[in-house]
Amino acid sequence: FMAPADEVGGDYYDILHTDGVVTIGIGDVTGHGLESGMLMVMTQAAVRTLQEMRESDPVRFLDALNRTLYQNVQRMRSDKNLTLALLTYAQGQVRISGQHEEAIIVRHGGAIERINTLDLGFPLGLEADIAGFVRHVLVALHPGDGVVLYTDGITEAADMHHRLYGIDRLCTVLSQHWA
Repeated sequence: FMAPADEVGGDYYDILHTDGVVTIGIGDVTGHGLESGMLMVMTQAAVRTLQEMRESDPVRFLDALNRTLYQNVQRMRSDKNLTLALLTYAQGQVRISGQHEEAIIVRHGGAIERINTLDLGFPLGLEADIAGFVRHVLVALHPGDGVVLYTDGITEAADMHHRLYGIDRLCTVLSQHWA
């Protein structure tokens, strides 16, 4: 489910299935509006192209994606960039690469594992070369386990007293209601 903050949002998510591998991309372009939406659509097209080319190495994938987006951002004379995490799932393992919000692993009984993606990548479109920043982690998933992905629209949602929902509250709710 996605509900943009404005008429045109900059959140990105996509689910691709190729050769028995499920690839999920989730990201967030800076700002809202048409320019952010355009960068999000460019990202979606480039991710699908790299997927069709069967690029599976996370460093090469994110580096090629970044170079494409960086050149387009420069041509547009834009200051937009985006966070993007890629998750590939096959045979009971999920590989997480790229920088975005934390990935939340919820185990069968509701135990929470938080995967910080800060050191797994670099914002796309900001620098010409990010290959040296890209890393990945592998997480084994068992029956009943799941991965929860989100953008800051959840954790930064505020109540009438301006209190943010927050990551800790999200994890508590997920743990208590995982079944």
